[in-house]
Amino acid sequence: MTFGLSSIVTGAASGLGRATASALAARGGKVVIFDLPNSDGQAVAKELGPNAIFCPGDVTNPEDAKKAAELAANEFGHLQVLVNCAGIGIAKRIYNARKDQLHSLDEFARVININLNGSFNMMSQATKVMLDLTDPANPDVKIIQNGCIINTASVAAYDGQIGQAAYAASKGGIVGLTLPAARDLAAVGIRVNTIAPGVYRTPILDGLPMKVQTVLAKTVPFPQRLGDPSHFAQMICAIVDNPMMNGETIRLDGAIRMQP
Repeated sequence: MTFGLSSIVTGAASGLGRATASALAARGGKVVIFDLPNSDGQAVAKELGPNAIFCPGDVTNPEDAKKAAELAANEFGHLQVLVNCAGIGIAKRIYNARKDQLHSLDEFARVININLNGSFNMMSQATKVMLDLTDPANPDVKIIQNGCIINTASVAAYDGQIGQAAYAASKGGIVGLTLPAARDLAAVGIRVNTIAPGVYRTPILDGLPMKVQTVLAKTVPFPQRLGDPSHFAQMICAIVDNPMMNGETIRLDGAIRMQP
């Protein structure tokens, strides 16, 4: 099913999103690279070839989300897959006693807005465009499965560490959204699933000192290393391919359980 599908991947200018867009394009898929205007989205689209288009925008903006969904339909004839990878994090305790500093509500709300609200916003706008999909070879035959939506959570949704209150709450919200969203959209033939990755080699992690990266890698039971974004992309393709995979959150973490 992955071959030749039309997709939107948010946060596709780097990290997990970039690997996902690359994997979908390598299977003959057509991909809308949706990321911020100042991202490397245009360069990624050029790298992936003529079946990739960059759409600059903000996942929290309904008009931007609508624009991306309609672009996929207008340029590629349909929209079948949405993968939400866009997200941010913040490392801050609710109260830092040493600095006598509070975690502000604005900081908390910003993480929730981008990670959770942004995923919901993209989901709702993509759903409208995914509906009433027909088989191009048989225009009179309606395809039973209209689409597949995959959100990105994190093991922090289950094992949130010190300083991850906002991030863990946002990812926990995505996990909680998965089943009711799948049930809501079952009537229109759209599946909804979530992946909760562990520690992966992404631009954010690459910015940490090598010593810190080595320590993080050793916390993964097996395989004892940082995850590669290509492994995440492989799981995306497996979920898209499997029509019975619905309403589930998959931990993709090498059996890691984060310590406080």
